[in-house]
Amino acid sequence: IRDAAIALGGWRLVGCTLYVTLEPCPMCAGAILQARPERVVFGAPDPVSGAAGSVIDVFRDPRLPTRIPVAGGVLAVEAAEALRAFFAERRGT
Repeated sequence: IRDAAIALGGWRLVGCTLYVTLEPCPMCAGAILQARPERVVFGAPDPVSGAAGSVIDVFRDPRLPTRIPVAGGVLAVEAAEALRAFFAERRGT
């Protein structure tokens, strides 16, 4: 988000689609809401701390002033495998 904001010359990601491997957690969802992209697309759901529908849905909460369309489960198997490989490498396994 920071790099995109710098490239665009402002903190709002107007007209942008944010693609992420894992469903955003509540803290990331908050940052995304502040950046206001046009939509969010994620691969693997997060049944532990997902904030885009798996546990809570920050993006559709009627108490918040901003709502962002979210498409989840896009290439979910591939995203989950990419996450497994990433963390296996980080752990050195």
